[in-house]
Amino acid sequence: MTQHAYTEDQLGEQPAIGLSAALGWQTVSALDETFGAGGTLGRETRGEVVLTERLRAALNALNLGLPAEAIQTAIDEIARDRSAMSLEAANREIYRLLKEGIPVSVPDREHAGQKIERLRVVDWEQPERNDFLLVSQLSVVGSLYTCRPDLVGFVNGIP
Repeated sequence: MTQHAYTEDQLGEQPAIGLSAALGWQTVSALDETFGAGGTLGRETRGEVVLTERLRAALNALNLGLPAEAIQTAIDEIARDRSAMSLEAANREIYRLLKEGIPVSVPDREHAGQKIERLRVVDWEQPERNDFLLVSQLSVVGSLYTCRPDLVGFVNGIP
């Protein structure tokens, strides 16, 4: 069987990967993904869609001095299962969190209590401070089906 130059991979996927790399995105193939902390993407299972360690690093960099518990609360909120929600409601909720930040309770040392802080998820003013990753052939297993998109872009670990 002969190899054809006119494939989806050669005409679409590879040029997009090259362009993304030229724009400063890190690129990785997940076709032969390994799992766990030292794995290809740090995912434990194919069911995870948020890259939590990348998200944790971004949240720590964008929200200096906040306790680990607040960072974990923010990660839990972003990664929360929204499959029971309508697509519109889930998208609106995630959009609001990305745009306005994630409200978390932190210690208020001045008043000996708690206060609400909004953790920034994306640095909109200085985009170069964000983590950009393009993943090719990422398998995702859901409750209804498995999919493997050609390319998935992640900003600070969020697809």
